[in-house]
Amino acid sequence: MTKVLFCHGARDRLQAAAVWLMHHSQEPGPSGAATPTLVYVPEAGMAERIDRLLWTQPATGFFPHCHADSPLAAETPVQITGSLDAIPHQQKLLNLSNELPPGFSRFENLVEVISEDDAVRLPARERVKFYRDRGYEILFRDLRKEPL
Repeated sequence: MTKVLFCHGARDRLQAAAVWLMHHSQEPGPSGAATPTLVYVPEAGMAERIDRLLWTQPATGFFPHCHADSPLAAETPVQITGSLDAIPHQQKLLNLSNELPPGFSRFENLVEVISEDDAVRLPARERVKFYRDRGYEILFRDLRKEPL
């Protein structure tokens, strides 16, 4: 069953997501090999902003990433997509939408980065209730107390 992690209290949702990706996207999976992280961002403007952030993080370089439909996707640790329809089972999904990601249950891990903005925080509460009502294991990390 999918494990869900809510990283909440971020001042800047995309900046926090970029930091999370740099720290956690290359963690080894069950086989011991690093498993790619899929970033679900259906809003085109937000997808462009996370793409730019990853090109400038760290400040002296960039973090390897591409769009999920790129020919380089199979060898890239972070893949950005606006649709989960054609994506096979994956290890990790980072949700940057304010909605329930379609087909999230085929992922072993789902991470939600939530800012203090009510437009992000309030829909996240509904997703917590949805996951909890269906018996998903949910962990919470308050980024104000425990930064990434």
